[in-house]
Amino acid sequence: MIDFPRWKYALVAIVLALGLLYASPNLFPPQPAVQISANHEARVDAALQQKVEATLDKAKIPYQDVTIQNDRMLVRFANTQVQLQGSDALRLALGDNYTVALNLATTVPKWLQAIGARAMPLGLDLQGGVHFLMAVDQDAVLQKQQQRYLDDIRSILRQKQIPYDAVTVSGNGVQAVFKTAADRDRAMGVIGAETPDLTLADKSTPGGGYALQATIKPDVLQKLAQTTITQNVTTLRNRINVLGVSEPLIQQQGDSRIVVELPGVQDTAEAKKILGATATLEYHAVDTNVNPLEAERTGNVPPEDRLYHMKNGQPIVLKKKIIVSGDELVDASQGYDPQTGLPDVNVELNSAGAAKMLDFTTQNVGKPMAVVYIERVPETSMVDGKEVRTAKTTETVISDATIQGVFGKRFQTTGLSQQEAQTLSVLLRSGSLAAPVDIVEERVIGPSLGQDNIRKGERAVVLGLVLVLLAAAVYYKLFGIVADIALVFNLVILIAIMSAIGVTLTMPGIAGIVLTLGMSIDANVLICERIREELRNGSTPLASIRAGYEKAWSTILDANVTHLLAALGLMTLGSGAIKGFGVTLFIGILTSLFTSVTVTHAITAAIHGHRKLKTLWV
Repeated sequence: MIDFPRWKYALVAIVLALGLLYASPNLFPPQPAVQISANHEARVDAALQQKVEATLDKAKIPYQDVTIQNDRMLVRFANTQVQLQGSDALRLALGDNYTVALNLATTVPKWLQAIGARAMPLGLDLQGGVHFLMAVDQDAVLQKQQQRYLDDIRSILRQKQIPYDAVTVSGNGVQAVFKTAADRDRAMGVIGAETPDLTLADKSTPGGGYALQATIKPDVLQKLAQTTITQNVTTLRNRINVLGVSEPLIQQQGDSRIVVELPGVQDTAEAKKILGATATLEYHAVDTNVNPLEAERTGNVPPEDRLYHMKNGQPIVLKKKIIVSGDELVDASQGYDPQTGLPDVNVELNSAGAAKMLDFTTQNVGKPMAVVYIERVPETSMVDGKEVRTAKTTETVISDATIQGVFGKRFQTTGLSQQEAQTLSVLLRSGSLAAPVDIVEERVIGPSLGQDNIRKGERAVVLGLVLVLLAAAVYYKLFGIVADIALVFNLVILIAIMSAIGVTLTMPGIAGIVLTLGMSIDANVLICERIREELRNGSTPLASIRAGYEKAWSTILDANVTHLLAALGLMTLGSGAIKGFGVTLFIGILTSLFTSVTVTHAITAAIHGHRKLKTLWV
């Protein structure tokens, strides 16, 4: 009799049942749909549903149903072509008050969704979509830090009453020029104490002055570059949530690039607008001692000032020093000024920004303060037959108002049109980019190509599975058939686990599945050969089966541990397609260990455990 306890039978039955249950959602293909979400004051309600249905009926675009779920509306279509037509019609009809995004709606029954069962999400190569490679402008990061240290050093010198001739940006830092060596040495002491991120050194100047060179330390620059990438990845992820894209991929690549993949998105205009645009605010003091018209005419602007223009084209001179910038904003929402009824943006600052604003307004009540709206939009043009990517930056003073009272954490920004207020609040609420990003590579994968990849992948899996099943059944007879049954269950459990934990299936992932199917039969080969060896040594059939499983286990474990380490390396060190292949391979090795040993042992015990055998078909 083969020793196989009942609790193991129960374990095998439970695992197989759960595998079938959680793999079943993949039998329900997703349905093309358009997702509609409200921007700010707009609402998703029954009135909107009637407008959507009327728009589609008027354009004679067939749709299957319109539902409202979690403050979002989902319009389902029969195929991708109709989906694109419906998206264009709805985007035109609803305007800027709503975000219309392409999506794939699940068709999994609600009772399966209730227990956490869901279909495996498909990657860009299987589903279609857009791929962006974005480069972070590290020069802008350095310039921002230089301006910060320039302002800090000027402030320190004023507080300590140390006279200086000039403080300017120089190299990877700031240079301060003094009349005497004593002033320079004193400045070196106080600046070094308050700015540990700078390396200070003496420097001679052509005019015979005494200069102090403050250079940003290399490790500080490296840390700043990494922090910038991390913040931009987080910001882009928040912005993509506005688009309503399911299963997006946003990850760092190298030292200064970010990969963004949006499955299911075919119209890239809205995605590029949200991802590539950099919109933020800066608050500056107005220099009332300078005539802006004269400054514009002559070009003579004090070194601490800068000439801007209002929305109506009128010039205005502002202090270069930034009171509060967009990266200190916590929240922003579009609303309307209760006194004038005009659009505004309600701004909330973090603690650091609130302290700066409170300090400034306390000292400057009755003086003007301006709000600069900065927008950087990527543009693409053709030059000599080649695609050239540039960025257009506009800086406009949207508000110039006198500070009537002291405020800090919460206040309103006015002077915007409704569209500007809406766009600004979306971008500010989703996060301000730590540095501008440029789209340096763009690829669009059509849904038809994705479907073709799916068909090829299915054929590869089926062909690999059939060949392995036939080889095992022909060579090992009944034991080969048992191994085949376990192999099929291995595929089911693998798909169930990947679906349950949300692993995105890609073409490399399909390759990992095919490789797993081929590798998982190895354990059964080892078991069958051990059983054959025991039979040749004169053991009884039942004793040979027992010894075959016991003696083959250590070899099976050793072989799979090395495979697990390799898969773990691909998971942790790889990215993109390599990581997807490693994840699939890792999960497949674990499931094959269970099915190849435990499941086959359970089936073998059920067939042979209570029989008196004279020989074995192996």
